[in-house]
Amino acid sequence: MASLQPFYNWTKELTEEDTKLPVLFIGHGSPMNGIEDNEFSRTWAKFGKEIQKPKAVLVISAHWLTNGTHITAMENPKTIHDFGGFPQALFDVEYPAKGNPELAKATSELITSTPVGLDHDWGLDHGTWTVVRHMYPNADIPVLQLSIDFSKPAQYHYDLAKQLSSIRKKGVLIIGSGNMVHNLRMVAWDKLNEPEYGFDWAIEMNTIFKDKISSGDFQSLIDYEKLGSAAKLAIPTPDHYYPLLYNIALQENNDAISFFNDKPVGGSLTMTSVKIG
Repeated sequence: MASLQPFYNWTKELTEEDTKLPVLFIGHGSPMNGIEDNEFSRTWAKFGKEIQKPKAVLVISAHWLTNGTHITAMENPKTIHDFGGFPQALFDVEYPAKGNPELAKATSELITSTPVGLDHDWGLDHGTWTVVRHMYPNADIPVLQLSIDFSKPAQYHYDLAKQLSSIRKKGVLIIGSGNMVHNLRMVAWDKLNEPEYGFDWAIEMNTIFKDKISSGDFQSLIDYEKLGSAAKLAIPTPDHYYPLLYNIALQENNDAISFFNDKPVGGSLTMTSVKIG
């Protein structure tokens, strides 16, 4: 069994006044939300003011898919511009948040179900910085990413996430960043500026997801492939869906559930987001 000394070292100075933070699943949508002042980004900024200031932020982003599980462990993670075809202003953004190698080591040792690699090459991809820069514009909070092992099934990710509960209780804000409904091949590009335009199947599936989350029927969300034809359209690939499982896995007794940014975009995407706690 791995030593928990790194976790002890990181938490030993925390007092009993430190409280358990909420967990967020954020529908991040277009990278342009990272620089636009819109209803989605304003909500993210609002959470940054309302939530107790975290000691660090750990993001599970849909855009870091790996073989095996890894966590960023560098002092200064780079800002990754992992997209194309957008205005230069988006590529010019740098989000200079620090990392936290000690927390990365501590987290890697808390996860006992699989080895966790300490990564020094990745950084902060747009699933992370486009959201977190609105929440914490001063970049004064360490930010880490935990990768998604894309060779593993949904149950693996749900079970792994449960092992993160200790750091949630020690001042770390855990964010899953993706989209519940995410089918880029079916986006109605001519409807992007039409408010709350969603295909029937997207709205149906979004409602089912919310109902399952609200009722605590998490096993159905893990077994999403059994939810019918609408689920297959909503989740053609699970990269943007898996971060939601990290969110719901961390719900504990008496944690309230609420939804925000609950709107479809372009027919086949939803920005629906979840706050637990």
